[in-house]
Amino acid sequence: MPEAMIFLGFACVFGFFMAWGIGANDVANAMGTSVGSRALTIRNAIIIAAIFEFAGAFLAGGSVTETISKGITDIDFFVDEPDLLIYGMLSSMLASALWLLVATHFGWPVSTTHSIVGAIVGFTAVGVGMHAVHWDEVGVIAISWIISPLMGGLIAYLLFTSVQMLIFRKARPFTHAKRTAPFYIFLCAFVIAMITFTKGLKHIGLDLTTFESVLYSVLFSLFTTGIGMLAIHKIKDDPNARRKAHFANVEKVFAVLMIFTACAMAFAHGSNDVANAVGPMSAVLSGLSGDLGSKSFTPTWVLLVGSLGIVLGLVMYGHKVMATVGSGITQLTPSRGFAATLGAAITVVVASGTGLPISTTHTLVGAILGVGLARGIGAINLRVVRAIFISWLITLPAGAFLAIIIFYIFKYSFA
Repeated sequence: MPEAMIFLGFACVFGFFMAWGIGANDVANAMGTSVGSRALTIRNAIIIAAIFEFAGAFLAGGSVTETISKGITDIDFFVDEPDLLIYGMLSSMLASALWLLVATHFGWPVSTTHSIVGAIVGFTAVGVGMHAVHWDEVGVIAISWIISPLMGGLIAYLLFTSVQMLIFRKARPFTHAKRTAPFYIFLCAFVIAMITFTKGLKHIGLDLTTFESVLYSVLFSLFTTGIGMLAIHKIKDDPNARRKAHFANVEKVFAVLMIFTACAMAFAHGSNDVANAVGPMSAVLSGLSGDLGSKSFTPTWVLLVGSLGIVLGLVMYGHKVMATVGSGITQLTPSRGFAATLGAAITVVVASGTGLPISTTHTLVGAILGVGLARGIGAINLRVVRAIFISWLITLPAGAFLAIIIFYIFKYSFA
C-alpha cells in the first residue's frame, strides 16, 4: 500500500491525540480524588500518574488491548480489505479524541471506553455491516458499564463504613488509625500485585503458577506495608490541629494511605484505559502489515506514545475534570478519598485481569457516590451527578457519529 507511511503517521498522531485526551479527562478523574482531598498536590499526582500509568499499561494492559483492537469487530471481514480496518481504526481514534477534547473543556468526566467502543461499532456497522460486529462482546462490555459503578460504589461504601467503625467511632481515633492503616495498605498492594503476577506478566515471558503469584504478592505487599508503616510512624498527634478539627490528625494518616491508593488507581487506570488508545493503533499496524489474524503483542514504542500522550494531557488540561471529580460530586477528605479510590482501583484492576474494558470513569464516580451515600444522600451534589450522567449517555452515540463521518472522509479521500 503506497500510503502506508501516511497511515502510520496518522496512527501515531491520532493515537497520541487520543492518549492526550485520556490524560486530560480519564487520568484527571482518576487522580481527582487524591488532589480534591488535598492528600496530593497536582505536581505529585502528575509524577505518580506518569510512573504508574505506564507500569499498568505495560504490565497488565495486554488483555484489554486485545479486546479493543480485535474483540469488538470480526477481523475476518477485513482480511480481503484491510484498508477499511485502517480507515475505521484511524476514524475511531480521531473521533474519540475530539469528543474527549469537548468533554474536558466543559469539565465532564466522560468515559473513554464508551467513546472508543461506540466509535468502533459505528464504523464497523456502516463500513462492513451490522453482522461484522461482535455483539456478544459488545453486550458484555455494556453490562460491565452498569456493573462497574455499582461494584465500585459497593466496595467504596463498605471500605468507608469499615473506616467509620474501626477508627472514627472509637474513643481514640488517631491511635486506631495508626493501628489499622497497615492492613489497608496491605490490601491495596496485594490486589495490584496479585492481578499483575497472575495475568499481566505472560507477555514478557513470566508465566507464574498460582502459588508463586500468591507468594510474590504477599512478599510485595509486606514490603509495601513496611514502607507505609515507616511513613505513618512519623506522624505525631498534634493537639493544636485536633482543636481546630477533631479528626485532623486522623486525616494525616489517611493522607499517607492516599499516596498508596493513588498509585493503585494510576496503575489500574493504565492497565485498562491506555488500551483505548493503544488498541486501535495496534489494529492499524496489523492492517498495514497484512497480518490481521496475528496475536502479536503491542510494540513497546506504541505503549510509549500512549503513555507520553497521557502524561502531557494530564499536565496541560487535566485541572478541569479534577475539579469536578475532586470536589464537585461530594466533599472529599483523605479518608473519604481513600475509600473511593481503593474501591475503584480494586474494581478496575480485577476487570483488567479478565480483559474487560470497563469504564474507569463510571467506576470512580460510582465509588465516590458510594462514599457519599455512606454519609447520607444530602452529602451528594445531585445537580453535578445529573450532568455527569447526561454526558455519559451522549458519549457512545457521539463517538459513533463522529467516527462514521471521519470514516467516509478517509474512504473517499484514499479510495
